[in-house]
Order: sequence, then structure tokens, then C-alpha cells
Amino acid sequence: MKIAIIGAGFGGMAAAYDLRRAGHAVTIYEAAEQAGGLAAGFKQPGWDWWVDKFYHHWFASDKHMLGLIEELGWSDQVLFPRPYTVMYHQGRDDDGRFYPFDSILAALLYPGLGWGLDKIRFGLVGLYLRLSSNWRPLEKTTVDAWMRKWAGDRVYERMWLPLVQGKFGPYAKDVNMAWLWARLHARTTRLGTFEGGFQAFADQFAAHLSEMGVRILFNARAERIATAAGGGLTLTVNSAEQHFDQALVTTSPGLLAKLAPQLPEDYLRGLLGLHSMGAVVMTLALDRQLSAEGYYWYNIPKSAGFPFLALVEHTNFVPAEHFGGDHIIYCGDYLEVGHEYFSLSEEELLERFIPGIQRVNPDFRREWVKGVWVHKTHYAQPVPLVDHSANIPDIRTPLPGLYFASMSQVYPWDRGTNFAVEIGRKAAGIMGQQV
Repeated sequence: MKIAIIGAGFGGMAAAYDLRRAGHAVTIYEAAEQAGGLAAGFKQPGWDWWVDKFYHHWFASDKHMLGLIEELGWSDQVLFPRPYTVMYHQGRDDDGRFYPFDSILAALLYPGLGWGLDKIRFGLVGLYLRLSSNWRPLEKTTVDAWMRKWAGDRVYERMWLPLVQGKFGPYAKDVNMAWLWARLHARTTRLGTFEGGFQAFADQFAAHLSEMGVRILFNARAERIATAAGGGLTLTVNSAEQHFDQALVTTSPGLLAKLAPQLPEDYLRGLLGLHSMGAVVMTLALDRQLSAEGYYWYNIPKSAGFPFLALVEHTNFVPAEHFGGDHIIYCGDYLEVGHEYFSLSEEELLERFIPGIQRVNPDFRREWVKGVWVHKTHYAQPVPLVDHSANIPDIRTPLPGLYFASMSQVYPWDRGTNFAVEIGRKAAGIMGQQV
């Protein structure tokens, strides 16, 4: 069959890999100038490694991503350094500080829950969610309701509410409990990356696909998908029409709705009814280390007044020598589309963020900054509401030959390259059965 794939992210390329191995003629259309999707990166002169536009890492439990890499014979290029994650806590008599929070011992020593019943409840709830495999009942209630009942108000408000508020903003009280179960059930404290950065993997994978015979076209923006008179689909890319037997769209639900207006009204309504949060990430190159303690990931509650949700010192995970001695930090946030951060310039956003960075290190000055880059996306975090499984679009759309695989469909799991690979390969399997 002749198959088109819209999007050269990890999911689209994984689907192309399986479809090509099955003997199909595959063409990938990518609107950007590079592969990788939301995991794409950028590089400056003097940098040996790429820097992610939106920071990524793998967990040791990411079996789909790591399994694909093993199939490709590249496991020796996967690195698992030992970074340090910290959590903010403000006591009654101090201005707040960060405490290690990336191991059982660190969690036991974290002062935010005291030393009594709250810490026991926190541990028991976490253990239950790690061990339980039945998420279905959990999607019928919210994180807010379930956690207040079983962990208690104080544990929830100090430990879990900041995470949910940071991720989902106005939807925080509506997110279902299966989402939090999935995060705790599947993730590990070990964090991994690819030698050269995620973009290095994307480029290497794209080159491998090309060697297999997959056509990958960059700066190729899909504009419309419609049924063809003689069967199959007509795909319009950069104003030119192409005919295919099948097409797989790996973009957002909203973009699929724009591309394929022939889809039934109820299906389109379902796509447009799926909520998501956008993201704004500022990357800085500094002339020196920000965290004297060598901390990597700073978890920050929005209630503490910081202008961002997380600060990540990437070069406390990957050595600064890979970036010409520059120290790389990210300041990022999940935001509603339309938030003012989406309209601010790099310098304007930096001015907003400097006071927050100085709360991490009071010595920080604007003069430390050698470079500023800001990346924005309107589609970064799907919002799973109560009974969300009933809202997930099927991979096989009602339009014959048209398929859809996006991070909005990996539920109950959270978005990420691991589950992008899983759903991409799942879609390829379904498409292959339609021969």
C-alpha cells in the first residue's frame, strides 16, 4: 500500500518503521525543517549536543522507547546519569528552600509533611498507587476528591495539589485520578537521555528510515485530507495533491479536525471537545553553574509565587562540556492558550523570570546570560476529565483509510516519547491489517 504519515515525531517515525518493514511504500510529511516533533532540539556553534526545545528525558520503565532503540541496535547510546530532583518547601519561619526529593530516604527526610501521620499516609497512598494495576475505577473520580479522602487535605495540598495545579491550571479540580495513578505507577527516579540529545536520536532514526526506503519531506505542510473519487485519500501538501491508500495523522486533535472536515460531525465535535494545555519554555545559556549543590530538577508550586512551574539545570544532568562550557537551564510552564506568556518576547519573558531564578540562587545576575531562546506550543498536555476513556478517539477514524495517533490517545498514560512510540506502532499494526 501507499501510505502517508503526517508528522515526523517519534510516533510518526515509529509507525513508518513498522509499515515499511511490512513492505508498504511510506512517505512522511513534516511541516518543520527537522524531525522530532515536540522532542526536537536546537544547537549553537560550539555545542556538540542538541538542546531540547521542550525538555525531555526517559524513565527506566519506558519499555516501548527503549525497546525500539534496542531493536535498532543503539542501546549503547542511551545514558542514565544520576541527577538530583528537589522540592520547594516554605516553613513558618523562613523564606522557603529546596529539599532533595528523588528517593525513599529523601522523601522521608522532606520536612513538608512533618514526622507524624501525614508522612505515613503519604507513603501508604503512594505505595497503593504503585502496586495497584486497576485504574478504571479511578477515572470515575477526580484527583482532588480521591486524594482528600485517602491522603487527607494537608498531604494533598502540600504534595499533590501543586503538581496538578501546575500541570492543568483551571482544570486542576477536574482532572481524574487515573492520570495521577499512571504517573506514580509507571515512572522511575532514574532518568535517561540519548547521546547527543533527543534530536540526535530523531536525526539518526530519520536517516535509518530513509535508508529503508521511507521518504521524509520537511517543510511540507499538510493542508487537507479528503476521500478520493476512485478510492483511497487525496492529501494536499503545500498546495499540491497526492493520492494514498491510507494516511496516519500524528498531530493534535484540533489540527486533524481542520485537515479532514469530511469527518462526521459527531467525530469532529469529539475532537474539538478534547482539552489541552499549552507550554512556554525559556532556555538560557549561562556562563556559570546556577545550582552550587548540583541540583537538576526544581519542582516549584505556583502558590509560592514563582513565575514558572519548573526550573531544570540541564548541565547538572549532561556535562556542560557538551555545550562548549555553557550551562543550560530551562524555565518552563504549562499554560492555557491565550496566556500572556505566549505573546511576550524573549527579553520580556526573561525580565519576568529573573526574580524567580534569583530565588533559586540570589547571586544570579542578568550578566550571566549568554543566550536566550523561547519555544512555545499550544498542544503540550492533554487534560483527562472524569470518565475520560469514553472520550478517546479511536485510531481508526470514520473516514475510510484515515487513522489518528496522538498523545491525546495514550490515556491513562501521560504524554511522552515512550507512549508516542507505543501508539504509533499500534496504529501501524491496525493499518497493516486493512490490506
